[in-house]
Amino acid sequence: MNKLSEPQYHYGEHIVYSCRYHVIFCPKYRRKVLVDGIDTRLKEILPEIAESLGGSVLEMEVMPDHVHLLLDVDPRIGINDFVGSLKRRSSHIIRTEFPAMKKRLPSLWTRGKFIATVGSVSVETVNAYIENQKGI
Repeated sequence: MNKLSEPQYHYGEHIVYSCRYHVIFCPKYRRKVLVDGIDTRLKEILPEIAESLGGSVLEMEVMPDHVHLLLDVDPRIGINDFVGSLKRRSSHIIRTEFPAMKKRLPSLWTRGKFIATVGSVSVETVNAYIENQKGI
C-alpha cells in the first residue's frame, strides 16, 4: 500500500486523474465479527478485489465492527458500484472460507456505506491545468 505524501496522477487517453475516497462499511448489525483471522484475510483480499475492479487500496484498517479504506478509483468507474462489488465479492469469499459466518449473519455486510472524497489538488494546480489547456 502506498503512503500519501503526494497525489499520484493517472494518465489515460484524454484523461488525467487522481480520485481518492474514504470508505467505511460495517458487518450486519454492527457485530464484532471481523476477528480471529477474518480481519487478516480481509486485508489480503480487499486489495486484490480492488485491483481486479480497476482501483487500488491505498490504506486500510479492519476493526472488529467496521472497515476503513482509502481507495484510488478511476473516475470512469462509479464509486458506489465499485464499493458494492468490493463488499459483494469479499462477503462471498469470507463466508465460503469461514462457514461459521453463514450461521451468525444472514449477510456479512450492511447495505449502507460511507463514502467521502479526499481532496488532493490545490487551487494553483487547477489554475495551471487551465492555463496549459489554452494552448491546445
